[in-house]
Parts: sequence; structure tokens; C-alpha cells
Amino acid sequence: MVSLSLDPQSAKPLFSYRKYWAHRFGVAPFLPMSRAEMEALGWDSCDVILVTGDAYIDHPSFGMAIIGRLLEAQGFRVGIIAQPDWRDASDFEALGRPNLFFGVTSGNMDSMVNRYTSDRRLRHNDSYTPGGEGGKRPDRAVIVYAQRSREAFPDAPIVLGGIEASLRRIAHYDYWSDKVRRSVLLDAKADLLLYGNAERALVEVAHRIARRGLAQDFSDIRGLALTREATPEGWIEAHADDLDDPNEGRLRKDEARDGDRIVVRLPSFEQVSRDPESYARASRVLHKESNPGNARPLTQRHGARDVWLTAPPIPLTTQEMDGVYDLPFARAPHPSYGAAKIPAWEMIRHSVTIMRGCFGGCSFCSITEHEGRIIQSRSEGSILKEIETIRDKTEGFTGVISDIGGPTANMYRMACRDKRTEALCRRPSCVYPDICKNLDTSHDALIQLYRKARAIPGVKKVMVASGVRYDLAVKSPAYVRELVEHHVGGYLKIAPEHTESGPLSKMMKPGIGAYDRFKQLFDAAARAAKKDYFLIPYFIAAHPGTTDEDMMNLALWLKRNKYRADQVQTYLPSPMALSTAMYHSGFDPLEPVRRGASKGVEAVKGLRQRRLHKAFLRYHDAENWPILREALKAMGRADLIGPGKHQLVPSWQPPGTGNAGEGRRVGRKGRARPEARKFLTKGLHDRSPSSGA
Repeated sequence: MVSLSLDPQSAKPLFSYRKYWAHRFGVAPFLPMSRAEMEALGWDSCDVILVTGDAYIDHPSFGMAIIGRLLEAQGFRVGIIAQPDWRDASDFEALGRPNLFFGVTSGNMDSMVNRYTSDRRLRHNDSYTPGGEGGKRPDRAVIVYAQRSREAFPDAPIVLGGIEASLRRIAHYDYWSDKVRRSVLLDAKADLLLYGNAERALVEVAHRIARRGLAQDFSDIRGLALTREATPEGWIEAHADDLDDPNEGRLRKDEARDGDRIVVRLPSFEQVSRDPESYARASRVLHKESNPGNARPLTQRHGARDVWLTAPPIPLTTQEMDGVYDLPFARAPHPSYGAAKIPAWEMIRHSVTIMRGCFGGCSFCSITEHEGRIIQSRSEGSILKEIETIRDKTEGFTGVISDIGGPTANMYRMACRDKRTEALCRRPSCVYPDICKNLDTSHDALIQLYRKARAIPGVKKVMVASGVRYDLAVKSPAYVRELVEHHVGGYLKIAPEHTESGPLSKMMKPGIGAYDRFKQLFDAAARAAKKDYFLIPYFIAAHPGTTDEDMMNLALWLKRNKYRADQVQTYLPSPMALSTAMYHSGFDPLEPVRRGASKGVEAVKGLRQRRLHKAFLRYHDAENWPILREALKAMGRADLIGPGKHQLVPSWQPPGTGNAGEGRRVGRKGRARPEARKFLTKGLHDRSPSSGA
């Protein structure tokens, strides 16, 4: 029977394994990136070689460092191949053949998101590369790195991991090629794929391969994808097509009798490739089968083989989280980079991760899909110890902790009050459409942590730069006061994403009323503390379910509230997200997906409309006025064109902006008239509390 429990006791403790024999070599100052470093450590070979698209920074904010140090703690010799030249296999031969396997990841980001903008334009910088230089990793890095690893050593096992592999573990829509692609496990021709935060699976896989190689069954390991010819004998297949059927209760009776032998069959790769409704159904089922307490294995046919996904991993305990973050990280970039600046490292070098996971379930976000919705928190002692380590050992520390948070700033130690309810739940979000009555939203533990952190000798300020979940924060006015009085540096970034109910319902985000309540608390706390602080809200343009009218209303809200966004985000469909299923299929996977009775969603796909939606967010930029005037006229809202406070854009165009000659009102010698200059500059330096920059 499936155990309706998330009790970590049902999983083997992460640090309870008997260490591999090579532990006698001790701890490496840095995991080696060259033969010379291996020889200095007394190694003749590596047991595991990690290939990554990021520069090697030995710090727990970087996935390959956590994985490498964790494997080292299990007794394995781990080498790093960071940002190799992928044009041939020579860089992949540098450390020799790994005794156990290659571990392949694109790095901390999906390589396509890293390399291209939401308009599919090539980025020219990469924050995870020395000097911020772009072009140091290939498109679809996981596939390319796996292929080159295979070329270098054809008989070496290959295990995929990291966010790119995790989000592409089944057939998925790929925005950059505008088509459905196969599971990356097949395209990379790898042996295994580990998804999510995969410490448990990784340690088990490493020890098993060390004992018996690949010739064994790994299907009892959670958080893993592998290939099979067919469903093994003794398993009951539940078809995804039936799960939204009114007679679903019949399946649940079967599940209750023989739950540990049920696998859910998703529509095949071939079916989801040609049928958008099947794609939406597969996406819905995948997300409903994401709770480790009740999730069943999934299988999806790709040609002659199945891709088989085991249930998600049991979350780490606080003790295990502490063990991971207490590993002997050098907390610095590898010495081979010399004095080169690595932007991602500069950003996080003085920050501390206190938790993982997110129960928000925003449909456009990859955090819940990758890390899960169950919060995994470190202990106070472990966090405070790391702050002291930063103070004592991190070069350039000036007394300021730049961030204390995680995927969100304020979900630390939050959990379901009833563990059985938590194990049974299939809701994609604990806070949408309303905060679940079973969710403990107390901020007391976080407030206590903040106070102890800033009391550490040598620490002048502890900043909160992670995104605050404001609908949770309003449940604790004391937290908002603590945040404003001690942990905000002039402004606080939060993400309401939109003002209109249509797009917010597809994003699974709270209504703008929750933002308004938070703003009231924030402003009141700022006044009480006699501080001139501001909220900087983030918004998304062109999300599925967003109309031109929605964006117009958002722009009017921005103008009423005197917000002028410098940087805006156009929706980018990341692999496997629920909103990506909306974008690609035109159906809403948040609702039952039944043949011929599925709810449709309008997607914003055309480049011109996407640019229009982005232009509404930057209504104050004269470059956008021509397209906004044209759209407002087409929408029958020409009344919003003019100089009035209630109007969105003027009827004139400053010289040198927008489309040449269109509606331009200029003075002598081609200069903008005084009223044009006034419109362009008004409010640029007006900063009332919480009005934004």
C-alpha cells in the first residue's frame, strides 16, 4: 500500500550510509578540475565527474557544489568539469573516465532561459560565467554535455540532474522551437534522470552503482526517471484520460486496495505532440501527482519505450538540511578563475538560504515543480553558524548579510497543521484561491531568527532580498513591522504580477486587494519607524488569459499609483509549467480536461501583441506611445489619449522617439515643446512612500 505519510522516517537518512572506501583520501579544498589537482590529492581517478554549465563556485547556493560535497561526504572522489568546450569531446576527457558515472547538469538555470530572452533574442551576458561573458554554454546543455560525455567514454553511465533535466523529464512544450519535445532522458541518451532536489536519490544511486553497476532495478528510488519497454507484470495502469471522469471514484477504490501497484499512464509523446488537449491533460495529471504523500508513478510512451517516473522524493528533515549546508564548502570560486568577477557569486556571496520549496503553486513558476511545495527548513543553529562563517571567512564582508531567505522570504517553517491531511492533499497551492485553513501561517519562528541573526557580533544589517509572499505577510503585522524596521534597505520588491482577476486566476495569484492590505501595513510601519521606504511591485505582461483590456487597466492602475517600471517581464513559457500548457494548448489545466468539454484559455502569442502588452507596462516610455495610441483607438478608448491625469499617453510624440513623424508636436529647431518635456520628466524624481521609483 502507498503510505499516506510524509514521515521522513520512511526514507533512509541521508548521512546514514556506510562510506565508500575512497573516503580515506579526506576532504578536498576544492573539488578538482584538473589532473594536476587530482594528483595533488593522491587520486588516480574520479568516482563521479560532474559536468556543469556554470562556473564552479564551491558554495551551497550552487547545485554542483552541493551535489559534489554531498557525494564527497559519502566517501566518493568527485571531479568537476565546468563550462567545457562542447564542440568536441576533449574537455570531457580531461579527468579521465569516472569509475561510477558522469553527473550532467546545465547549471543553476535552464540553458535556454539562460541564453534567450522571452522574445527569443540571444542574451550577451551570463551571470554564472567569469566576467559575465555570454556564449560559454550550448543550447540544450544537458543533451549536448551528455552526448560529449558519451563520446569521451562510451561505456560510462550518465545520470542527468538539475533544473533543466527536472523540468524536461516528460514530453514537454519547448518555447524556443515551438514544438513538443521528447523527454530529455531520451534525447540525451542518458541512463537515469534525477528530478527535483535530488540528494536522496543521488546518494542511493551512487552507492548502488558502486556495488552493482547499472545492471539492476532502480525503480524503487523516489525522484527518478528511467526507461522501460513496458509496464511490469503486476502493475495496474490508471489512464490519465479517466482521472477527470465523474466516475473517478472507481479508480480510487482500486487504489485503496492495491495502491502500491498503480501507475498512471500519461498520453504518449506522439499523442501530446499532435493533440493540444492531450497535452493539457498530461500537464494537469503531472501536477496533481506531485505530493510525495500520495503521488503514484507516471509512465509515458515514447515510440517503443516508456519513460517511467517514480514518485517524488520524501523531503529532507531539518537535521538533513543542516547536514547538507554544513558540508565543508570553500565558499569561493575555484582558484583557476583568478580575479575574474562572476556576477552570480558577487550577488549571493553574503546571503544565506534558510529553506527550500514553495507552496504558492504559481502556474508560471518552476520552483514548486522542481523543489516541491513542502517547506524544508534549516535549524536556527545552522543558519546562525553560517552567518558567523560568512563574517569570519568570506572576503569583502562589511557586516551586511545581503539576503536571508530562499525561494520565498517568509515561508520558513510553515507547514500543514495535520500531517495526514498534508499527505492526502492534491491541491496545487496552499494559498490559492484562499489560504488553506490547515496551513500554519505563523511568522514567529522567522521573527525570532531575524532577531538572533542581527544580534550576531560583527553583523550590522541583515537584509531580506528574497520575494515576500505578501498574502502570508498580512497574517502577521508583527512580521511586517520587523521587516520594515530592520530588514529593508530603501525599497522592497514584491510580485503582485497583475491587477485584473482574469490573468490572476490563471496565474493562481491573489487579488490585488491582498497587495493593498500589505501596502497599508508596510506604509504604516515605515511611518512609525520614520523611514522613507518604498514598495517596488513586479508585473508580468502577456501571460495566458490576459486581454489587451487587462493590460490597459493595469497601466491605468500603475499611473494612478505613480509607478514607472524600469524593467518589466514578458511571460516566458518554461518547460512543464501549468501556464505553459495553457500557452501551447489553449486549454486550462487548472480545470478538468475532458474530451470536448475542456475550458479554453486565450494565449498571447503574436510578437506584436506581446510587445503591446509589454508597452502597457511601460506606458511612460515615449518609445511606446505610438503602439499604445494605435491600440487604444482600436479598443475604442481614444479617450485615454491626451494630457490629462486620467489619460494614459499624450497625443504628441517627442522628436527622436517612436515612429518618425507620427503625431509629433515639436517647437522650433525640432525640440519638444515645454508640455512634452513636462510630460516626460514629471514624476521621475517624485518618490512618495511606497510609490516606487
